[in-house]
Amino acid sequence: MAKFSAEDKLQAVVRYLNGNESSNEIAKSLRTDHKAILKWVKQYEYNGVEAFLKPCTNYTQQFKLDVLNYMIEHGTSLNETAAIFKIPAPSTIIAWRKRFETQGIDALQSKKKGRPSMKKEFNQQPKQAPVKGSTEALEARIKQLEMENEYFKKVECLSSKQGKVTKQDKTQVVYELRHKYPVKALVKLAGLPRSTYYDLVKRMNRPDPDADLKAEIKAIYEEHEGRYGYRRIRDELANRGQKVNHKKVQRIMKKLGLKCIVRMKKYKSYKGSVGKIAPNILDRHFTANTPNEKWVTDITEFKIFGEKLYLSPVLDLFNGEIITYTIGSRPTYSLVSDMLEKAFERLPAIHQLLLHSDQGWHYQMKKYRHALESKGIVQSMSRKGNCYDNSVMENFFGIMKSEFLYMREFESVEHFKIDLEKYIDYYNTKRIKAKLKMSPVQYRNHFTKAA
Repeated sequence: MAKFSAEDKLQAVVRYLNGNESSNEIAKSLRTDHKAILKWVKQYEYNGVEAFLKPCTNYTQQFKLDVLNYMIEHGTSLNETAAIFKIPAPSTIIAWRKRFETQGIDALQSKKKGRPSMKKEFNQQPKQAPVKGSTEALEARIKQLEMENEYFKKVECLSSKQGKVTKQDKTQVVYELRHKYPVKALVKLAGLPRSTYYDLVKRMNRPDPDADLKAEIKAIYEEHEGRYGYRRIRDELANRGQKVNHKKVQRIMKKLGLKCIVRMKKYKSYKGSVGKIAPNILDRHFTANTPNEKWVTDITEFKIFGEKLYLSPVLDLFNGEIITYTIGSRPTYSLVSDMLEKAFERLPAIHQLLLHSDQGWHYQMKKYRHALESKGIVQSMSRKGNCYDNSVMENFFGIMKSEFLYMREFESVEHFKIDLEKYIDYYNTKRIKAKLKMSPVQYRNHFTKAA
């Protein structure tokens, strides 16, 4: 490659910065590589015209150390570091780093200029390993054992916390011990290639590009008290104007240790045939085109302070909204009849409602069937012993118990009832339903405005 004067380099930089020519075009006209043009531009950006004046090549030991530390701490590339410190060839930095790793800080000491004397060449002896059993050999072995002890102690501490040690963890340990022991020996002990170590150190010192997103995800998770999994958090982020892939949200939640709570089973009210069994008209068609078209109901049990409480809600399949509910200390028929009376208040005068339940004894009662007939409501029942026929209601009970019952502490039964009312209001008005991308009430209001 031809040599270029400071004037040639400056003219090439000016041509590039004018924006009329690409680096390839300029390089072709000067018969050089386009990377050289980009290097000159980078040098000019950091040091101006002085970048092309004859540089000082007699670098001090401290200067070399400053360059190596800057590159590691700021994660800059060889080319960028060379441009910042006005070093003509990036390969010079590679040579310094290799000497420092293999021979220590003394290897960075500047050598005297001129031809070495013949006497020095003849007297110079190759470095030999210390004789076995000598003081030097014992001191070297002690140093090796100290390094191994410190390294494995730090690694063991990490493994006890998270169960396994990653390459990033090993890199962190080596990085912490680099001032005390040679990096070459440390990476060998860790089983890490040096190139891998420096690459991970470079990444480690870069600012986390997902820092703000992680903070937002954690805030959403805590706001909803651990009830949201990665899908709902993705939907909430979308509602806040951040479109993030669900897999990325899942990865970040895994890194942060954020998990949605596992669901539990429900109370069974089936006691055999005690009345009339209605046909399974719903037949697992759990979608509805309008509000008050298909409702489902069931009963679930809570155990609080040695007492049992029973919840009887009604859910609209249009948007998953809890229409109403009753709660009592015994699963009597009045629990269901009171729930029906409250639900009828929400029912419009003109409707074509289907109300589905399991074959619990309450729903087989003559009073229950007559109450539905008086309002023109069609009754539907699940098949015997088939929980999937009413899976939407089962799903709600699982969500409610995992998000509310099993993650809270209550002072009394009354306190539980108050918080239950708050949770159902939260479920209806604020909690995002994954399928709807919004809360049930928001979805109903959106439908009503559009209709």
